[in-house]
Amino acid sequence: MSAYLPAIVMITGATGGFGEAFARKFAAAGCKLILTSRKADKLDALVKSLSVPVHKIIVDIRDRKAIEAAFKSIPAEFRAIDLLINNAGGAFGLEPAQEALLDDWQNMIEANDLGLVVCTHCVLPDMVKRKGGHIINIGSVSGTYPYPGGSVYCAAKAFVKQFSLSLRADLTNTGVRVTNIEPGMVETSFSLNRFRGDAEKAAKVYEGAHALTADDIAETVFWAATQPPHVNINRIELMPVTQASGPLAVYREKKPD
Repeated sequence: MSAYLPAIVMITGATGGFGEAFARKFAAAGCKLILTSRKADKLDALVKSLSVPVHKIIVDIRDRKAIEAAFKSIPAEFRAIDLLINNAGGAFGLEPAQEALLDDWQNMIEANDLGLVVCTHCVLPDMVKRKGGHIINIGSVSGTYPYPGGSVYCAAKAFVKQFSLSLRADLTNTGVRVTNIEPGMVETSFSLNRFRGDAEKAAKVYEGAHALTADDIAETVFWAATQPPHVNINRIELMPVTQASGPLAVYREKKPD
């Protein structure tokens, strides 16, 4: 086990596929956890299965005031957060832009970006004061490789990447580290949420693809988080071996018979 283990880890979106895998990975290492979720019953069940001290926060990551209030109510024994994993997010819909729902666009911006910057803003002053800490953002290869139907989701994850890199530039004299983790295809409930619970449609996304798992991403996050304090992992892009960046989209008009 690494000697450079964070004592207190905060994970947003802890009841999703990634979040639960992260919580279990860091709990197995003995870290104290702060876990957030909108789903009280799922969070309760997760916490009961862990054998480390946990502070639970029930909050919608899209609600700035609720997030700020939650940070102010964190008990003293959990306040020195060593690692913030901004994991909450998601994609909604895959329609072309002209057919997309504006509510889906707003939800993606708020879920992937707003909550991330609010949580970051809440932890940074104390990390800088203590001259140490780590912020790991969960981005996506979609932030680099856009695709049809992903206009706002891809843009939201591109924001996460650029925010992470810019944040790192601001923090070079503080001892605070920033990492952007950029997964490709991972089989979780991601597509089920994107397709509004259509299990058959979601399953086809992963069919025969040998996608990554949430545990693969947790292993990557854990490795980045346990490097020596003078090492900053800027970005990690990872895909299953069956996936690669695709060709540029081309529309080919059919010739009349």
